[in-house]
Amino acid sequence: MLMYKNYLFDLDGTLLPMDMEKFVKLYFSSLCKRCTPVIKIEPDTLIKAMWAGTDAMTKNDNSRTNREVFWETAGKVSGTDLEKFDDLFTDYYENEFIVPKAATSFTPYAKKSIDFIKKNGGRLIAATNPIFPFVATKRRLEWAGVSPDDFELVTTYENFGCCKPNLKYFEEICKKQDIKPEDSIMIGNDVDEDLCSAKLGFDTYLITDTIVNRDNKDYSDCKNGSFEEFYKDFLKGD
Repeated sequence: MLMYKNYLFDLDGTLLPMDMEKFVKLYFSSLCKRCTPVIKIEPDTLIKAMWAGTDAMTKNDNSRTNREVFWETAGKVSGTDLEKFDDLFTDYYENEFIVPKAATSFTPYAKKSIDFIKKNGGRLIAATNPIFPFVATKRRLEWAGVSPDDFELVTTYENFGCCKPNLKYFEEICKKQDIKPEDSIMIGNDVDEDLCSAKLGFDTYLITDTIVNRDNKDYSDCKNGSFEEFYKDFLKGD
């Protein structure tokens, strides 16, 4: 018997443990190697544009999709219409994006938990910060040993216009999936971006294996533990 109707899972650092600093380094290095010769742009300029686009997405107010905000901002910063190279970036994600996988690791309890919840009738949402396109999010879910098909909703830059920790992000999930916070739990590794959902009435569980706690906040009053503990002790999986 499940405790909740809806289970929202963060991806990076939760379903997919990772060294974020190493991941970003490998990501940008491989992206530049693939794309800058075609776009005819300096690597530093592309990286600066990517960061600016990402920052713009984190500040988006849900009036436009993150995709629109990203390309508009990246184009202004780079001085190049980068969106016209969208197919090039997609090809990168389908092929060379395998490089950053070296910065990730695997926990069997991700798939165990997803399978257990599905088997027992729970609804699943991949509540990853929507700063990547679907093609890149699909790859990272697969690295974690799960599939986009396991989830009713996967949040990506195409279908969302705001990011965690903006509470509009969680409100949008509730609206899209017709769910209530009080029937739901958010599982993630980021004290700021995931636990903030509690302000709307979500229950929360902090995965501590690769915890992100920028300001060293006290989270002792929040359910927390390793992914193994989440599966065995909280879900009561076998």
